Amino acid sequence: MKIHRSSEPIIEHIIPFLDYCEVEKGLSQNTQKNYHQYLQLFTKWLRETGNDSLLPHQLEGSHIWDYRLYLARKYKTSRGDYLTKKSQNYYLIALRALLTYLTDRDIETLPPSKVKLAKQKTEETISFLEVRDIEKMLAIPDTTTSVGLRNRAIMELFFSSGMRISELVALDVDQVSFLGDGSTTRTYELSIVGKGSHVRTIFISPRAAEWLRTYIKKERHDVHRPLFINFRSNSKSRRLTARSIQKMISRYAILAGLSKKVTPHTLRHTYATDLLSHGADLRSVQELLGHKNVSTTQIYTHVTNKRLRDIHEKFHGGSDMEQ
Repeated sequence: MKIHRSSEPIIEHIIPFLDYCEVEKGLSQNTQKNYHQYLQLFTKWLRETGNDSLLPHQLEGSHIWDYRLYLARKYKTSRGDYLTKKSQNYYLIALRALLTYLTDRDIETLPPSKVKLAKQKTEETISFLEVRDIEKMLAIPDTTTSVGLRNRAIMELFFSSGMRISELVALDVDQVSFLGDGSTTRTYELSIVGKGSHVRTIFISPRAAEWLRTYIKKERHDVHRPLFINFRSNSKSRRLTARSIQKMISRYAILAGLSKKVTPHTLRHTYATDLLSHGADLRSVQELLGHKNVSTTQIYTHVTNKRLRDIHEKFHGGSDMEQ
């Protein structure tokens, strides 16, 4: 479609954007509420600076820079505090999502990539998540919709099993037919063909199994083989692609307010570090991840170093010896 210029100010596009998040993206009302809150501040800034009639194609990089300065130096919370860099990024992520919406609607505007996030400390941007961040992402999809329910089941399965994205995409419905026994306390085992045609066992937690069971029961009244399908596709297979899942994971991370880049491998990485931090041995994690060599698994151990140091300092008597 041809790119066109909107005659309506940016402010007027916010409500349609929220509707778009609900109807087309399958996002929860809570996410829409957060977006509305963050964009209200952008609206406030536009009005205070005399830019309330600014059209999408008139938005420039200088506007974004001035808004970033406003977030960093002028705006204060209800408690009188300045925004942390992490909080600043929540507002910038919401603005970037609005520009992405305009771009998807073929409306001329500033590229979303021009909205740069505030830099955070290196340790906050390494490629694994805290469990609380996973829970934030899991709460984003609107599970009353087909897409939202499917996406929740995908993320639950990722974190429960540590699967590679290629392994998850290849799953068929009949491979998980055993979930129909309805158990809410059982951890299920599933044999899959992984990298290098290596067969290994993955484990599906009771919670992940329940989400998969619900997704299949409510949404899969069809004859398609793939476990995860594209509901809008007209192709014969309708199998969801790895790329579409990558985009979905990335989008939910942004909507959850996570400023770091999140991919399906980030969830696999989180799975491994969570096991290690709770005491799992390296060989077991190697087997669960399907690594041929333990040296590959060792890349995950660096995140447990701080925990081990803390244990050493707390329990090792030599730490308090007199010099």
